[in-house]
Amino acid sequence: MVKKMEELISFLKTNGFVFQGSEIYGGLANSWDYGPLGAQIKLNLKNLWWDFFIKSNPYNVGLDSSILLNNKVWKASGHIDGFNDPLVDCKNCQSRWRADKLIEEKFPEVNAAKMSYQELEDFLKTKEIKCPKCGKTDFTPIRNFGLMFKTQQGVLEDENSVVYLRPETAQGIFINFKNVQRSLRKKLPFGIGQMGKSFRNEITPGNFIFRTREFEQMELEFFFAPDDQTDWFAYWMTMVKKFLVEVLQLDESNFRFRAHDQTELAHYSTQTVDVEFDFPFGWGELWGIANRGNFDLTQHIQNSAADLTYLDPTTNQKIIPYVIEPSVGLERLLLAIFCQFYVIEELKDGTSREVLKLPRALAPYLVSVMPLQKNLAQPSQKIYADLLASGINATYDETGNVGKRYRRQDAIGTPFVITYDYDSETDQKVTLRDRDTMEQTRVKINDLVDYLKR
Repeated sequence: MVKKMEELISFLKTNGFVFQGSEIYGGLANSWDYGPLGAQIKLNLKNLWWDFFIKSNPYNVGLDSSILLNNKVWKASGHIDGFNDPLVDCKNCQSRWRADKLIEEKFPEVNAAKMSYQELEDFLKTKEIKCPKCGKTDFTPIRNFGLMFKTQQGVLEDENSVVYLRPETAQGIFINFKNVQRSLRKKLPFGIGQMGKSFRNEITPGNFIFRTREFEQMELEFFFAPDDQTDWFAYWMTMVKKFLVEVLQLDESNFRFRAHDQTELAHYSTQTVDVEFDFPFGWGELWGIANRGNFDLTQHIQNSAADLTYLDPTTNQKIIPYVIEPSVGLERLLLAIFCQFYVIEELKDGTSREVLKLPRALAPYLVSVMPLQKNLAQPSQKIYADLLASGINATYDETGNVGKRYRRQDAIGTPFVITYDYDSETDQKVTLRDRDTMEQTRVKINDLVDYLKR
């Protein structure tokens, strides 16, 4: 695994994966643009999640709900009144910080998130917590910092036109529970999953793409009857681990499951387990699995005229289902992938190479086609065109010597390189090079598609 975040960020920018947002205007703090290769890996990752948790799972269906929701949704869910962070300013340098995070970084054994504002202020003073920027210990009193982004809807800009960018995708699922259940005639248990953008006005975002104000979530809300004796929490823990290990091929030594104790649990949760990954900056939450009980559906039933209950076809009784929520941030998962699969490999000849050892399903390109010399470009381009026509994600490269082109494809994670040489004109074969082993094999041109798809 990569050990230094700086190395990884430089590599990702140089090779066209992730760029600083608004870079030509000096950048915008904590915003990131995904280049051609980064965008393709993100798409591959989303497709893998969707295929595994939605298309291939007999219980689940998909949804794509709106980013802008009626404000009553956020009132009912508790976000308008309770989705805040404790903000303090350093009186010396005017930098702003989350009080609970200042404490937990100095005293990781303390669960500052459960402290009252007065307790946080007292702790900061008695323990003489220092400002990370200037080292002083004089902070302003704590005040609420709302995490939801406000915007305006309609012609007039007044308090009645305020709407919020969603801070999570989950509520779009809960308010559509009945629509999905009724239209597809679903019976419990079943799940509804979706992918999409969420927005949180974090006080102190950071660690590259780990914590950002604009991010994508891949969330599943799994509904089941309160008297269902199946351990669905264990089932979804198993499925999450299976996805990480078998689909993404993450090494089990790089992540762990950590259960929340009672003081950590969110107010709506009766059980929560985080999957934490060993990032270069330390262990960080990768995936959350929470038992939300019937909190959300109950809140929306009480605050709207909608009937979000489920009619049990056996007992003919209306019930409010319980919910298990496995939720993961796309960018955090992508960062974990980069951290594990980017390596600087020492070679037998004393040189080294950068290589991104991505699983085939994640790689931006499956194969690169290159002519040995530029005068062999025409037949090489025909192979390239045929591969694209067959549905294989390929790229073409004829710039520089073959060795440099191999290294370039290693660095962006391309599993195979096809080289058309002078022998190819007579034997109708090409050299196929494996990224990880660097072994080369002669393969018939007519067999390439079948070879690459197997």
